[in-house]
Amino acid sequence: MTNKLENKISVIVTTYNQERTIGRTLDSILVQQCSIPIEIVVGDDCSTDGTLRVVEQYINRTKEKANGKFEIKLLANERNKGIVDNYFGCLMACSGQYIADCAGDDYWCDILKLEKELRILEQYSDVTLVHTNWRFADTSKGMYADAGTLSFRQPFTPGCDMLETIICQERHVVHLCTALYRKETVLEACSENKLLFPNNDWACEDIPIVFMLALKGNVAYLPEVTLNYSIGNESVSNHADPVEQFKFVAAITQLSHYLSSTYHISGKRVDEFFENRLYALSMHAFRAHNREMRDGLLELKRQWSVGNTPKLRRVNYIMGHRLLWSVALMVRSGYLQMKKLVMW
Repeated sequence: MTNKLENKISVIVTTYNQERTIGRTLDSILVQQCSIPIEIVVGDDCSTDGTLRVVEQYINRTKEKANGKFEIKLLANERNKGIVDNYFGCLMACSGQYIADCAGDDYWCDILKLEKELRILEQYSDVTLVHTNWRFADTSKGMYADAGTLSFRQPFTPGCDMLETIICQERHVVHLCTALYRKETVLEACSENKLLFPNNDWACEDIPIVFMLALKGNVAYLPEVTLNYSIGNESVSNHADPVEQFKFVAAITQLSHYLSSTYHISGKRVDEFFENRLYALSMHAFRAHNREMRDGLLELKRQWSVGNTPKLRRVNYIMGHRLLWSVALMVRSGYLQMKKLVMW
């Protein structure tokens, strides 16, 4: 499979019910000035709005130009597969040796993004991934904000130095929608570890990919902002349903546990990550007043080998007594109401 990869960039665009934003995403790709052809692989996960219609319009428009620089492929799922299977379905359909991605509600803001990253990958064979700076964008309010300080800002970082930080899921390590990476490296990782990806149990596609690319080479960074990352709407990682959000956070934390145990990465920092995640999930269960979520925490505590820290003991004690739990929620609600009044 790797021998058939062409000297082109394939851009993965996963989308679901993004009729209002998918055009903006595609526009930001189609203006890229790059020295090699660009293939756009759109994976629509059974949208129920007009997303498909918009994408088809762009396909026809691109064919009419017939300049050979851009090609759009549409993979229209007949059923909703979820982000992991949708992403990897697109990845396997990509013919390029270099892979980028841009979600259907995000958009690039640098027309030389791909060209700058391509130059690095072609010059340095030991670099498996190049990524850039980015910013938050709430276009409904016209607000933009810096992403903050990224963990690794030097031009080149040995990937092995990043593994612990990736496992601990620090927010600003690598945003995959800013990246360009080698498809061959990910294909090799897929064949070596079929449990890691594609695997819907992990609830995300980016962390396993970034981890394996860092494991197998060096990572390059460009300080330019190339991505506007959309916020303000419900997403895969931001569910309105508290039960679904609990499941998502638990799943991606299980992924970190799998990575740390499989690749023997441990230490105080990793232990503290699991302690903090378990406490965050405990508080989520407390606020949701959900006993099923609370019971699931006991198994996670065992799997992650988390001890009885004082804050965990407190919240578990409260959730272990029905009346006390209800009273505590009433007190919390009253406090929040009073806080709002004071703010007004």
